Amino acid sequence: MSLIGDGLDATVQKAFTRPTPKSAGAQMRYLVKQLGGTKAVAQMLRVSQRTVERYVKNQIKTPRPDLAARMGREVKQRWQPQIRARAKAALSGGIIIDTRARLGYTAPIGSTDQDRIRHLTVALPPQYAARLFDAQDQGAGDARLQEIAAEALKDVYFQDGGTRAGSLDEVRFTDIEHLEFDL
Repeated sequence: MSLIGDGLDATVQKAFTRPTPKSAGAQMRYLVKQLGGTKAVAQMLRVSQRTVERYVKNQIKTPRPDLAARMGREVKQRWQPQIRARAKAALSGGIIIDTRARLGYTAPIGSTDQDRIRHLTVALPPQYAARLFDAQDQGAGDARLQEIAAEALKDVYFQDGGTRAGSLDEVRFTDIEHLEFDL
């Protein structure tokens, strides 16, 4: 996945009321229940149906690292869907981004548009939170999520909602060292 996408997921997961299943057997049983059978799970995880059945019966306890990552990702995507939807609705009321990254901008000659590492904690308005989640739900890559975050930082931090730096063209948001979202 992506740094921004993972940050958005972590923020939503804070709202979960129960922890996700931890063991491979529990994760596999959950996926079988969600998808309605071992065949569908086997196809999704790209393993044999017999392998899925062996995890369900706890005959295999430790998956390969790549399979463990796929199982964990699929469980998290399906875990507590009503709570996930409520959390996204609450987050679309606004979200706080805390980042340490290289930020710069394109502006007319004579301004100091030098890229530099900045540490920002900024409250993003609801429309940007909604755009981030919508793009993530549609499978947008990290580059697209970074563009949306850069637009949000341009509007909120650099232009202060249109009250300053009106001639600013584009904000560059790169070399992300730290990124976290919160309510």
